Amino acid sequence: MNKPVGQEQQFKKKLNPMDVWAIAFGCIIGWGAFINPGEKFLPNSGVLGTAIAIAIGAVIMIVISFSYAYMIRKHPKAGGEFIFAKQCFGRIPAYICGWFLIAAYLSNVPLNSTALGLVIDGLAPGALHFGFSYEIAGNTIYLGEILVACGVLILFAVINMLGTKKAGIVQTVLAVLLAVTVIILVVATIASPLTSWDNIGPLWGYFKTPEGYDPKVGVSGIMSAILATLAIAPWAFVGFETIPQAAEEFKFSFKKVIFIMVIAIIFGTFVYVANNTITALVIKNWPEYISNGGRWPLLYAAQQILGEIPGSIILGTAVLSAILSGIMGFYMASSRLIYSMGREGYLPKKFGTVDKKHNVPQLAIIFCLVISLVGPFLGRNALSWFVDMASIGTSIGFGFTCLAAFITMTKDKDGNIFAKILTLLGFAFACLFIVIQLIPIGNLGVSFSVPSYIIFGVWIALGVLFFIWQTIVKKRKEKEEATS
Repeated sequence: MNKPVGQEQQFKKKLNPMDVWAIAFGCIIGWGAFINPGEKFLPNSGVLGTAIAIAIGAVIMIVISFSYAYMIRKHPKAGGEFIFAKQCFGRIPAYICGWFLIAAYLSNVPLNSTALGLVIDGLAPGALHFGFSYEIAGNTIYLGEILVACGVLILFAVINMLGTKKAGIVQTVLAVLLAVTVIILVVATIASPLTSWDNIGPLWGYFKTPEGYDPKVGVSGIMSAILATLAIAPWAFVGFETIPQAAEEFKFSFKKVIFIMVIAIIFGTFVYVANNTITALVIKNWPEYISNGGRWPLLYAAQQILGEIPGSIILGTAVLSAILSGIMGFYMASSRLIYSMGREGYLPKKFGTVDKKHNVPQLAIIFCLVISLVGPFLGRNALSWFVDMASIGTSIGFGFTCLAAFITMTKDKDGNIFAKILTLLGFAFACLFIVIQLIPIGNLGVSFSVPSYIIFGVWIALGVLFFIWQTIVKKRKEKEEATS
């Protein structure tokens, strides 16, 4: 039986600091950390430009994380940014924040599942190319890929429904495996005779030309290299802010939250920079390898330093751990957010229920599963439009949280001038992220595609209609209660 949840504490405190770190780290690092060295980082920014840009992005996230840590102490309830917005700005702003966060978190669940097909195809080309196939948005989708993705989505939904502690253990194991396997790759790179600093250039990436490529040099080249990756660096760290969604389930002091967030961001920085640097150090003339369409440069580098089979196993374990921990983490974040919005009356009340046996929001998890199962049938290219649109949600969450922290500090008179400056800086960064996504700026390459703009508009329209419908239902119930 499920029981309605009111404002009182209902979750059991099952998550320790390691579990929470694993949720944040697992959500930060996904498939992109392993494929982007060949697709974006090295060509656009080289080793040095990427390292600088990722480091700046990490600092920005750490600035924003201070506002999250502060607000969690003030409002330690499931829902995170949605609850912060409700407390400081009222019903409509809270709904806007929550509505876009649902899109942000929930879209990442099926997107991670579709990456499994890419990993398996990279390790064993064509292994899942069986059964019927069709094409959406230029992407060929095979039955084998759909079955694997759907199977994993169902498995991890079940794990989540078996209780927070079990989910936390699985998440921690995956996150540790991810960190350990990347460390193994780093050590192997250092020890390998194939590693050479002569391979590392061009340090700032290159410009593509009809003849091949030209290394980026001079002040303009260096700025171009750093900005190319800095423009996407903030979204590379999306995931640390999922921590407050499970705030009611922490069994430790909220004072530790900032430390956990910062450590997760630092680990994320290490993985991004390490993967990129390994690729360059190992592959002789990597610009030519990449520009000629070389298959998965990081995998090739791992196979070179460890051997084909051991390298495939180590890197495969790392990527699978990243993907699966992302699915688990975003399941937890999505379900807790939906549960919180149901409990507060912004979504149907049934979502705001907790399973009596396992003490988790099972209906919310099932809802996340049903929506996510559509994803594998759409394919990765089409899903990327949803994720492009949904990444606005995390920026909106950043903005509401930082501004709420500033307002709360001012009202409660418990923040010094430095802390208030950090909150305003975080709010400014959040606004900047929204602007460069919605408005094309130069060659930054992070603004919406046309399909993303369309989906963004549709999501806004659906949100307005649903809010009106919920308001009508609420007033009708209040009227019925008043007359009964």
